[in-house]
Amino acid sequence: MAMIECESLVKIYKTDEIEVMALQGLDLTVEEGEFMALMGKSGSGKSTLLNMLGGLDTPTAGKLFVHGHDMLRMKKSQMVTYKRREVGFVWQNNARNMLPFLSALDNVMQPMIYAGKHDRRRRAEMLLELVGLKHRMKNKVDQLSGGEQQRVAIAIAMANEPALLLADEPTGAVDTKTADQIFDIFRELNQTLKQTIVVVTHDYRMSEKVDRVVNIRDGKTSSEIIRNISYADELENIHRLSETAALRTEWLMLDRAGRLQLPQEYIDSLHIDLPGKIIAERDGDHIILRRE
Repeated sequence: MAMIECESLVKIYKTDEIEVMALQGLDLTVEEGEFMALMGKSGSGKSTLLNMLGGLDTPTAGKLFVHGHDMLRMKKSQMVTYKRREVGFVWQNNARNMLPFLSALDNVMQPMIYAGKHDRRRRAEMLLELVGLKHRMKNKVDQLSGGEQQRVAIAIAMANEPALLLADEPTGAVDTKTADQIFDIFRELNQTLKQTIVVVTHDYRMSEKVDRVVNIRDGKTSSEIIRNISYADELENIHRLSETAALRTEWLMLDRAGRLQLPQEYIDSLHIDLPGKIIAERDGDHIILRRE
């Protein structure tokens, strides 16, 4: 069973005057132990999807299963347990991650207190050591840098050993060096603990650190970039530009109706006015698209 299964997922937001379709029949599968990124322009639907995976929002239609849970049929009590035990969330805004009047150690222990877990201090110290902050465990939020706060936030999200770790723009408020450190922690969690991680990011440079990049456009999965070699092998070859050029393959995604979305740069290069027409021709095992 996959960790995440989305099929024809639809999300519609309604007010008295307008109706906005945030997701328009999105299909997506995420395997257990995968480290992937969701990317797309503002309003594409990526954060909406993340909120539904985290149990913070509910789909309007379609199917959504996370770790075997049917997210459309869960009762409120089941959803509370799901959010407490099954999923960890790291926000861009540190105010949503930590309680400012508590130390880093106490912040990490809080989710375990709510879940009724024992041996909380030992696990909290282990997690802070894992993110490189055991020496800062007695410091409060205002005594930590932005990057340190985000590393504590990762430890908090991992406190109850979640099946799924979600992060919404976790490097949006830090510098490039700190962003690298944060993604390296995610990678360490993925490799050592086999943690399934889904990150929403706008930073294409950061997307190079994950196994798969799913681009969402107009509320649907439009393309995927998949790593061709292991992360360890890439680290060995990263200084060779000729080799890094072929580390990933980009795939355009066909939906269940046989439709696909072309990357905007392709449309711009062919000077196609939208809505417009292109000619599709079959040539053996190839499909050729060209301007009319």
